[in-house]
Amino acid sequence: MTDQMQAPRRVLVTGGSSGIGAAIAERCRQDGLEVVVIDRIGDGILADLSDTASTAQALEDALEGGPITSIVNNVGAVFPGSAEEQSLDELTRAWALNLRCAMQCTQALMPGMKESGFGRIVTISSRAALGKELRSAYASTKAGLIGLTRVWALELGASGITANAIGPGPITTDLFAKANPSDSPRTRAIIDGIPVRRMGTPEDVAQAAAYFLDERAGFVTGQTLYVCGGVTVGTAAI
Repeated sequence: MTDQMQAPRRVLVTGGSSGIGAAIAERCRQDGLEVVVIDRIGDGILADLSDTASTAQALEDALEGGPITSIVNNVGAVFPGSAEEQSLDELTRAWALNLRCAMQCTQALMPGMKESGFGRIVTISSRAALGKELRSAYASTKAGLIGLTRVWALELGASGITANAIGPGPITTDLFAKANPSDSPRTRAIIDGIPVRRMGTPEDVAQAAAYFLDERAGFVTGQTLYVCGGVTVGTAAI
C-alpha cells in the first residue's frame, strides 16, 4: 500500500445530498473515508451534473484536494413515460444525467486511481435495467451503466481498480415516490410483490456500496448486485 493510501481515502459521491446518495455518503464517513459530494443542493460542491461544463468544473474543484481513488456514480433521474409518449428530449436528458455524467466523472478520476494502483468504482444502476413498464429512458440508461461497469472491470483490473454496479429495487426515497404515486395500482403491485415484504431503505443500498468500496473486495469486479428484496428472483439471469 502506498504512502498516499495512509491518509483517509477520498471518495466522490455524485448526488450525495439526499436519498440513496446521502446514505452512502454517511456510511462512507462512518467507515473512515473522506467524502466529497457533488450535487445541485447541499453543503458539498454545487453543480448541475446534467451539464458537461458544470460537471467538469466541479470535478476540477474536487481534485484540488488531491487524488480521489473511489467513486460512487449515484446521481440520476427517472423521466417516467410510456414507449409511445417518451420524448426524445427526456431521453437526451436521461442520457446526460444518468449515463454521460458517470462516464465523465469516472474518467476524471482514473489517472489518480492508476497512479495509486488502487481504485473502487461503484455505479448505481437499477432493477429497472432488466425491464420495467413506463421506463424507456430510465431503463435504457441504467442498463447502459451496467455495460460501462463491465467494460471498466476488464480494462482497469490490471491497475488494481474494480468496477461494480448496484441495482436497487423499490427503495423509500423521494425519487421513488415521485415516479410511483402512492395511490397507483402499479405502485401497490410493486410493494405487494416484494418477497421480503417491505420496501428497501437507502441504508440497505449503502451497505452494498460499502462492501464494493472496501479495500478487501479486490477480487470482485464487473458484477451487478441487485438490492431489491428478492424482486429480481426469476428475472435476472443466474
